[in-house]
Amino acid sequence: MRSFAEQAQDYLRLRHALGHKLDDAVRHLPRFVAHLERIEADTITTRIALDWVQERQAEPNSSVWARRMTVARGFARHMAGIDPRTEIPPLGLVTFHQRWRPPFIFSEGDIKALMTEAVRAIPTRLRAATYQTMIGLLAATGMRVGEVIRLERADVNWDDGVILVKVSKFTKSRLLPVDSTILDALGNYAELREQVQPRPRVSNFFISAKGTPVIYTDFGSIFRELVNAAGVGAESASIRPRIHDYADLSVMPTSDRIPIQIHGM
Repeated sequence: MRSFAEQAQDYLRLRHALGHKLDDAVRHLPRFVAHLERIEADTITTRIALDWVQERQAEPNSSVWARRMTVARGFARHMAGIDPRTEIPPLGLVTFHQRWRPPFIFSEGDIKALMTEAVRAIPTRLRAATYQTMIGLLAATGMRVGEVIRLERADVNWDDGVILVKVSKFTKSRLLPVDSTILDALGNYAELREQVQPRPRVSNFFISAKGTPVIYTDFGSIFRELVNAAGVGAESASIRPRIHDYADLSVMPTSDRIPIQIHGM
């Protein structure tokens, strides 16, 4: 029989071909395979899967164990068709009860404080403008963080005042009408971006100081730093501002959304 590593590659290719998103599997399955090889297992059993799932300590409210078990169970189902000795861990063996966290409602003052802090705290002119404009765009449109990061230059229709949000949630695209204040801010940023030398080769609308696409984890880290430095949410001990809370602004009428204004760029 082929090795677990080879079978895992076949499994991931098959799932990808069927259109499944496999972020957890891509990250955790190689670790599960390494565990199987480390203990010299010749088949997958429920005990082996559970030992691997729980070998990493996790907080009581963490979803780590449940996500790892989902990956192990999925691979075990695949292997059961190849090796009849395979045991598929039963559902409910590892449970996770997700707790709903109330969103932090950003005020117009909070948004302006974050945008001002970006200019004050980030010394590189383009980088400061990148984060300031992205934060403003998130607040003004209700776009998701990933959508803003993936936005390309050709996705902004300047004449019609529309942004094309491509292949977002549920792999659907949509047209997002924006007003003149947003277009003006995006235009200011685009002019600054074009001054970068050498000229960036990426198609992304927002770029790093090196002319490369903005990385999701970097944006999240900078956002948290700006939140702390600006004191946003400091008066609330129970609700911490999160970047995804911006999505709540998408329900606001266009006329009530926060205009993006870039100062000193």
